Amino acid sequence: MILHGFFGPTLAPKNLATTLSWVHFRGALVLILLCAGNFFCLSCPFILVREAARRFFKPRRNWPRMLRNKWLSAGLFVTVLFVYELFDLWSSPWWTAWLIISYFAGALLVDGVFKHASFCKFVCPIGQFNFVASTLSPLEVKVRDQDVCVSCRTKDCIRGRREPASGLVVIQRGCELALFQPRKVGNMDCTFCLDCVYACPHDNVGILTRVPATELMIDPMRSGVGYFSRRKDLAALVFVFTFGALLNAFGMVSPVFVLEGWLGRVLNLSHEAPVLGMIFVLLLIIEPILLLGMAAWLTQVWGGAQRAVLPLVVRYSYTLVPLGFGVWLAHYSFHFLTGLYTFIPVTQSAVASLGWAALGEPYWRLTGLPQGAVQAMEFGFLGLGLVGSLLVSYRLATEDSARHPIRIFGVWAGLSVVLWLAAVWVMNQPMEMRGSILGG
Repeated sequence: MILHGFFGPTLAPKNLATTLSWVHFRGALVLILLCAGNFFCLSCPFILVREAARRFFKPRRNWPRMLRNKWLSAGLFVTVLFVYELFDLWSSPWWTAWLIISYFAGALLVDGVFKHASFCKFVCPIGQFNFVASTLSPLEVKVRDQDVCVSCRTKDCIRGRREPASGLVVIQRGCELALFQPRKVGNMDCTFCLDCVYACPHDNVGILTRVPATELMIDPMRSGVGYFSRRKDLAALVFVFTFGALLNAFGMVSPVFVLEGWLGRVLNLSHEAPVLGMIFVLLLIIEPILLLGMAAWLTQVWGGAQRAVLPLVVRYSYTLVPLGFGVWLAHYSFHFLTGLYTFIPVTQSAVASLGWAALGEPYWRLTGLPQGAVQAMEFGFLGLGLVGSLLVSYRLATEDSARHPIRIFGVWAGLSVVLWLAAVWVMNQPMEMRGSILGG
């Protein structure tokens, strides 16, 4: 992908870097997160350079205490969204190749200096996306039998272990993300690396089924994460995840160009960056503050909740995760399914450019599924997200010690419906065909 991005065709739908990155990777990512779990972090290629480098030198430093949260990664998430729109990364193989290289360099730099999986846990924007989305996955790495863990004295799942093998000492590390399996709850911060599975001497850890979104409805003390209701940084990440989904989809439809043009004329700005920055401030800062602040205030005065506004916002922020994921799912699946087969002619073309015609002439007419069928799936995903958010809202409201739980449910359900209507409106707008020759 990197080589084709630098030396292949400049037209995005004919280049492996842009086609695989922005059409197939993202589409497969959200579908696998929905149907299975965080298997993309398990197979992450960016960790390849870290593992290779650790054969020659060992990181010595601990990640700074003040950065052991999600603020940095949430900021990087927003930065990636902004750069994607500003430089039209989907249409630039060259910039996409540099982005991939930057990711490899970032993983090598951070984990080459700092111990454990600091890049995955505190830095990687893709990883944070996967962590939040995987709270809705049907699979989880967890303990099979808690009684076995109670009697375990070695705690190898977190400490790791050494064992002899053919005259050598094989080191099997434990969880580098500081998730102690007996006290781990859910998929947050879990990369599915399976180190804990291999380290457990009792075969008591595995990938097991569970009811999706259950971890959003409860608030126990979680190993490596703490209480969801006290994590302002995690709530901020959820806001970026949810409102960023709407913003990213809005950036593909024609009204955004009308809005940018109007802002440019009103403010007498000729450059896109400040105009786009204002749209990001409006939709990722001002809009969430207004909507969530209003919902928290109504939860107090109408629902009888005893908590302050900010703790209420943090507590109920997790109700938005299913809806946010529904928007990402609808958006990414549109490109993925309408451009489902485009990797075939692009691969044929890439191989032919090397002077090897074994795959035949590129068949550029291959695109994907009909738009009508895909659009029906889009609205199905949006509906699924709304139902999930309503269920989480109801569970949180009825378990809170408030006088009027049904009113509280009504407040947060109303917020979910408002955001769902916004998503439906966006998905009904003409959308750019990214990934197919016919729309490229």
